[in-house]
Amino acid sequence: MIIKVFSKVLRELRIKNQLSQEKLAELCDLDRTYISLLERGLRQPTITTIFKLAEALQITPSEFIGLIEKQNK
Repeated sequence: MIIKVFSKVLRELRIKNQLSQEKLAELCDLDRTYISLLERGLRQPTITTIFKLAEALQITPSEFIGLIEKQNK
């Protein structure tokens, strides 16, 4: 299921960038609990949220989606 892959990739990228959920949320102007919900696969992000997350994680949105596509195969 794509949401599970998204959740896994988001968490891996956050940890790789040495960011707490709180810091990532701050960088994206989102609530920390929303980041937690995304990482647990309980919420699906909007395209705007994907762009905010990608910027905070220092990758392009297309790279972010590419990582999700790659792990979804």
